[in-house]
Parts: sequence; C-alpha cells; structure tokens
Amino acid sequence: MKKIIIPSIIAKSQGELDEILFKIAGNATLLQLDIMDGRFVPNHSLDFDFKLPEREYCFEAHLMIQKPEEWIEKEHEAIEVIIPHFEALRSPEKIIQKAKERKKKIGFALNPETELEGIEHYLQALDQVLVMTVKPGFYGSPFLPETLEKVRKLRMLRPELEIEVDGGINPRTIALAEEAGANKFVCGSFLIQSENLKERMALLKKIIRQD
Repeated sequence: MKKIIIPSIIAKSQGELDEILFKIAGNATLLQLDIMDGRFVPNHSLDFDFKLPEREYCFEAHLMIQKPEEWIEKEHEAIEVIIPHFEALRSPEKIIQKAKERKKKIGFALNPETELEGIEHYLQALDQVLVMTVKPGFYGSPFLPETLEKVRKLRMLRPELEIEVDGGINPRTIALAEEAGANKFVCGSFLIQSENLKERMALLKKIIRQD
C-alpha cells in the first residue's frame, strides 16, 4: 500500500494560503486543506472564498465544521477527497452518496474520543478513514499515542483501507503511526513552520521508506 506524507494547511487569508503554497511548492503533490468554522473547533481556517492553483496539486478537504453537507455542495469542484467529521454528520449515508455522485473520494474523520463502533457500518463504502491523533483545530497540539489503537483495529477490520493519521506528526510519531498500520500521514507544524520544509519532508520520507 502506498505511503504518502500530506502537508496540512491552516490559513486565515488568501495571502497566508499563497505563502504556504509557495513554501510547499515542489515538495508534495497531495495537500490537505483544514477547513474550520470556529464552531466545530475553536479556530478559523479557509472559511473565506479562497482560490487554489489549478493542476499543480491534488487537494483533500478536512472539514472541521458543523455543516459539511453545505460546504460540499458549494466547494467540491477543486477537491479530490472529502473528509467530514463523523461527529458532525446528520446522515452519513447521504454524505457518502453526495460525494460519490460528484465522483469524489470520501473519508470520515474521527476525533480522539470517538470510538470506531459508530463507523463500522460504513467502512465498506468509505475510501479512507482519518484518525485524529491530536485534539483538532491548531498546529502543534500534543500527540495522543492511545489513538493509534483505532489505526490497528481499522487495519484488521479492512486491510486494504486507506488509513490516515492527522496531528503531532514528527520523526518519532510517524514511526509509531506507520507501525500501527497507517499509510497516510498528515503533517502540519513540523513542516509548515519549519525553516527548511524540503529537508524535513525528506527526513519523514526516509523514516517511512518512501522513495
């Protein structure tokens, strides 16, 4: 199964978004947009009419918002993977159908305290599951190793599933997440707030043995 490191973007203005994209340029092909409405999590990010570069990247949208259905209706065009939080969904079946109708991949994100039992019924219909390994909403939150038990269980329940971890990823924790069974690693502050993103990306790739 392919392993990939995905830089995550938190931005409160188009200028900030453009600066981060410039910093990432040439170092990744898949990026995660952290969409926050200030209600589902106590922070705001990309909750404005932002513009994305065409054909340079693929994007997944991590929807840390109370009404993901409305966002998908308006903003789905530029996004390849849609990842709403399971805790915010009124009808998981409908949002899976909505994504599939728009030919988008769909994943559910789980907060650290959310158990797997709630999503087991939907696993066969999902393209991936995102396990939050921090409390969501901010760069630099502390890694919660106990959340990796969900990764282990997911890998047993559906061996071919794309399993993504998000939060607190650095050289130490990416090794733990890979060992647990994750194959996608969302990395925020370790990359975005570094002075040498290329060097740090190379270090993480080496740890997970990605060419």
